[in-house]
Amino acid sequence: MTKEERVAQALIAAGKRIAVAESTTGGYVGHLLNNIPGSSKYFIGGVVAYSNQPKMHVLKVPEHVLKEAGSVSAQTALAMAQGVRALMQADIGVAETGIAGPSHGSPGKPVGTVFMAISTKDGYELVERSVWTTDRIGFKEKTAEALFSLVEHYLNRKPSSP
Repeated sequence: MTKEERVAQALIAAGKRIAVAESTTGGYVGHLLNNIPGSSKYFIGGVVAYSNQPKMHVLKVPEHVLKEAGSVSAQTALAMAQGVRALMQADIGVAETGIAGPSHGSPGKPVGTVFMAISTKDGYELVERSVWTTDRIGFKEKTAEALFSLVEHYLNRKPSSP
């Protein structure tokens, strides 16, 4: 069973619906979620926001976040996840923004850097940073796997005691 199939089963079992905001994966995560029969039970849709314009105007990422932290940052990834969750009225929003390469890296954000975020209706939020050493296709695959891991972690966590 693939990771996306496990996530699909877990989303259905939990009665949760997900939306995705993608930058460097270009729709790949949504594609994987949609490949599974019955995806309408858990997958609402997604936004491919490759440039800053859709990040700001569709996902409502504040302009100051993009200017101060950059389009490839933890703050932007989280704002994208929050934005797509609100836009699609989903239980879970996930997002990623990164530098797939082969160029445009910097010392602080080398090629292969990606920030991935999850934001849920019940207030759970988490951002992770990874640096993949692979080609563009490998970057998309690893990022999708990592996003699915964020969702699995959320769905499998034990709620804290009051």
